[in-house]
Amino acid sequence: MSILLAIDGDSFAHRAYHALPKSIRLNAVVGFTNMLVRLWQSEQPDAVVVAWDTLTTPTYRHKAFPQYQSGRVFEDSIVEQLAILPELTAACGFVTAKAPGYEADDFLAAAAREWPGEVLVATSDRDAFQLASDRVTILQPARGVSELARIGPAGVRERYGIEPEQVPDLIALRGDPSDKLPGARGIGPKKAAEILAQYGTLEAALADGRFAAEAEDLRLFRRIAAMDAFAPLPPLAQATPTWAEASDFLERLGLAGAAERVRALSTS
Repeated sequence: MSILLAIDGDSFAHRAYHALPKSIRLNAVVGFTNMLVRLWQSEQPDAVVVAWDTLTTPTYRHKAFPQYQSGRVFEDSIVEQLAILPELTAACGFVTAKAPGYEADDFLAAAAREWPGEVLVATSDRDAFQLASDRVTILQPARGVSELARIGPAGVRERYGIEPEQVPDLIALRGDPSDKLPGARGIGPKKAAEILAQYGTLEAALADGRFAAEAEDLRLFRRIAAMDAFAPLPPLAQATPTWAEASDFLERLGLAGAAERVRALSTS
């Protein structure tokens, strides 16, 4: 069965930016390139898609809930590098998914829906646990990407006590501080899992009269937490990476060391 590697570009770029000293020029680009190379070498996928946020355009989530992700401020350096990185992944010959109004998460969900074979979703965002299935495994970086936790449905059950498809319901109930979703008043992760074990879904709990005063807010939070599997994904296909072209791109950026590492892949 052919393997698709679907990468959350923003997640890995931010991880690289904070892992490498800022004294390194274009540190996020350098770190991301290193991560990309290691992922490729370890997984040997048949196809790769790298998904990106569009920072300049609000998504339906921001419009529906203005507090969503409020207070996030990125340094100019990482913003500038996030503009460069999709060009790098395109130079690698990888499908590069980015569109106004959509988050990287949405393209990961669309890729998991679209690809007929095995899908490896590489991201540090646990919201992606909702994608885990008999065909989709989440690769969660532990230290850089030198260590990867492989999360399937059993891993989601072990961590949260719920099924993958219940993850958006869990997020709606318990909240998500990083996204500024408050959740239901007085409900933490353990209690949220107990409610879902009893009712199966948030909607069933609401239909039984639970959280009546918060019902519409909780429905909105669930919609925000659910990834959009119908995001406008470019066509996916098996492809051979164009490492030489990517190496030339890195050379033009003045990143000789990274360019050399990538060029070595074209001759190996």
